Amino acid sequence: MSGTTPRNTLRTIHKPHKKMNEHCHCDHHGEHAVSPYEQAFAKFDLHLHDEQVSAAVHRLIDENKAKYDTDEVKRQLLGTVELTTLKVTDSQESVLQFTERVNKFADAHPDLPHLATICVYPNFAKIVSETLEADNVEVACVSGGFPSSQTFIEVKTAETALAVHDGATEIDCVLSVGQFLSGDYETCADEIAEIKAACAGRPLKVILETGALQTAENIKRASILSIYAGADFIKTSTGKIEPAATPEAAYVMCQTIREYYALTGTKIGFKAAGGVSTVDDALSYYTIVREILGEEWISEGLFRIGTSRLANLLVSDILGEECKPF
Repeated sequence: MSGTTPRNTLRTIHKPHKKMNEHCHCDHHGEHAVSPYEQAFAKFDLHLHDEQVSAAVHRLIDENKAKYDTDEVKRQLLGTVELTTLKVTDSQESVLQFTERVNKFADAHPDLPHLATICVYPNFAKIVSETLEADNVEVACVSGGFPSSQTFIEVKTAETALAVHDGATEIDCVLSVGQFLSGDYETCADEIAEIKAACAGRPLKVILETGALQTAENIKRASILSIYAGADFIKTSTGKIEPAATPEAAYVMCQTIREYYALTGTKIGFKAAGGVSTVDDALSYYTIVREILGEEWISEGLFRIGTSRLANLLVSDILGEECKPF
């Protein structure tokens, strides 16, 4: 593959399925064909060592986080929050109350940044979209068999289309981790592309479930695959398994986004989710994004934090008094 690999080209391989380490028969010139997955991976630095990644990200945080511990940054962080409720006990009534708290907060504090989104299960898209009054807050839905991604692609796309029909303006889906770890990159890419098509132009965030991927190299390969298959954001975790978000995973994902931007000029968003529960945690992820990707990722809404607890802590910190608006 010469030049830049266009996004969404990874899904163009047809049956029979080929894993990355399988080669086609010789072509007309007697050379082995290389799969699009290998071609895409070859454009990135995959020589990663987990210990070196850990040392590098902790050094980056230690050297830079203090300068971002400011009121201005905490206000920016409030604007990155995807206020999330993904509980088995969620109901129409509880989600309505959840949305009303966001409306009341926006009315009471017009001087503070609005939240980025309310994130709910797909069956609650309609009630959120119909009752959300706070300006510029998106309606995000987890879809595609969240949190395991273990269902039929027809179910994944139907669930996504129904969520969008009911008012979802953003979709979060989970990479088929089992297929990825088995080397079936084609199925992973095809599914992301089909879910992206079902989004009907809405942004798609692909959750890598980095704790299940285990190694920095796997996280980078999953990031590359997801981006080329159509992800507008890559996201760390569902929050349903441990470890969830880690600075190491964020570091690798942001490095991949930076390399992809250098190759294509296209900016992909990053979302940290799963266990981001303190202001100090949020400052760590802000530092990684700011130092690797730059301030424009934050100002352009390309950095998000999925959380159910952080928003209250940020508001309390900014206002200088304990409060729990959400």
